Amino acid sequence: MSNHMLKRVTLASVLGAALAVAAVAPAIAQDQNQQNKNQKAERKKEKQQAQQQQQAQEQQRQQEKAARKQKEQQQQQQAEQQRQQEKAARKQQNQQQQQQQTEQQRQQEKAARKQQNQQQQTDERRQQDKAARKQENQQTQAKQERLNREREQRERQEQQQRLSEYRRQHEQRERRDRERRERLERERRLAQLRYQQRYFERLRQDNLRLQSWRYSYAPPSHRYYRGSRYYEVNQFAADQLRQAAMLGYEEGVRDGQSDREDHWRFDYRNSFAYEDASYGYSGYYVSLSEYRYYFREGFRRGYEDGYYGRWSYGSYSNGVFSLLGRILDGFLSFRPLR
Repeated sequence: MSNHMLKRVTLASVLGAALAVAAVAPAIAQDQNQQNKNQKAERKKEKQQAQQQQQAQEQQRQQEKAARKQKEQQQQQQAEQQRQQEKAARKQQNQQQQQQQTEQQRQQEKAARKQQNQQQQTDERRQQDKAARKQENQQTQAKQERLNREREQRERQEQQQRLSEYRRQHEQRERRDRERRERLERERRLAQLRYQQRYFERLRQDNLRLQSWRYSYAPPSHRYYRGSRYYEVNQFAADQLRQAAMLGYEEGVRDGQSDREDHWRFDYRNSFAYEDASYGYSGYYVSLSEYRYYFREGFRRGYEDGYYGRWSYGSYSNGVFSLLGRILDGFLSFRPLR
């Protein structure tokens, strides 16, 4: 019973459900159709939206492409414009360089012409100066030759006077020699007497030498200082003054030794050789007074060395008495004329 009832109930449920389904099925179908329509419309809308999106994207791509193209064109135009500007700048620069080179070349040519003109002027001035110097030298030479002739003429006259004066004094010297010999004999100064005899013999030999002496003119070449002034002399005169000092020293040593040997007082001024001071004088080129001055300068130094037996002013070697060079330069020094 129960089963039968259960089956009925089950069948009734199934039939009820079927009837319900049958009653609801049209509505469901309608809803399904509507849903399909909606879905279709949605897909269509989505498709349209997709198409619109594609169109928008395509339009954007076209715009971007156009923008790139425009940008490229602008860049090309800018590049072309820049090339044109660079080309114009190079052209202008080349023109400026050409102008500078042209101007520089003109300046160089101008400077070269100026230098050439200056060189020509310099050469002309040099030639003029050379000609002027030559003329001046010729005039100076002519004047110097004239002065030399006049000086030579005066020198020859003076030399003749000097020689005459020297020979005249030679006669007086013989008289003084005799008087001094007599005095020395009275004073028993035998060593000084022998020295005076030898000195006078050297003077006699010197006088014989003068007879063969020949005068030769030479212009002044040196100068020396004495007595607050300068004197100009030639080489012959310079040699003779040096010789005066050297011979004076040598005679002074012998005279001083003689007085020492005689135990006589120190007295070179009363010596016959100091008073005479003419040994070695040639009569030419220098005056006798000038020769005597330097003979006596050497003599008094030699007398002191000979008298005291020392060598403060000179030296002795192989029988020769020599005045030291530094001593000679102290009172007689020559400088060449400029």
